[in-house]
Amino acid sequence: MTVTTYGNTAATSTTLRDRIADRLRLARVQWGQWRVYRQTLNELSALSDRDLADLAIARSNIPWIAMEAAYGKQ
Repeated sequence: MTVTTYGNTAATSTTLRDRIADRLRLARVQWGQWRVYRQTLNELSALSDRDLADLAIARSNIPWIAMEAAYGKQ
């Protein structure tokens, strides 16, 4: 069922400027999260197998650990 409302109330009204600002804020947050992911992934991938073993990290877990560092536990 689709509901269409007409009129402009203060509670539900958002301007184009507000929506664009919200999208830009979201894009900045997502860009920051992606950068944390890539940095973590690159730094852990650069470690030797011995260094990873000392940290108790399997090389196959690096993407998961980077994802968790950037986006939190899902």
